Amino acid sequence: MAGFQIRKPHSMEKAELREAAETLAKQLEGTHGVRARWEGDSVRIKGAGVDGKLTLSDADVLVSVELGLMASAFKGPLRNEVQRFLDEYVS
Repeated sequence: MAGFQIRKPHSMEKAELREAAETLAKQLEGTHGVRARWEGDSVRIKGAGVDGKLTLSDADVLVSVELGLMASAFKGPLRNEVQRFLDEYVS
């Protein structure tokens, strides 16, 4: 499986950070047809050939994504979309 990880430091309040993560999850659900659900301080994202996790901590956000064979063709655009979102909404 192909995949990627992105770690983004932040200085945001937990509630504000959780709201940003919820926005990203909804965006990915709408554009990529994945399902998102909260597991403690993490959002698990699953779909056809996609298994991801967005974990919130006091210091950073960690996005880990594993892609199946067919979904790996979209690794670059998906990574760029997640990075752009984090750069825009997480500070």
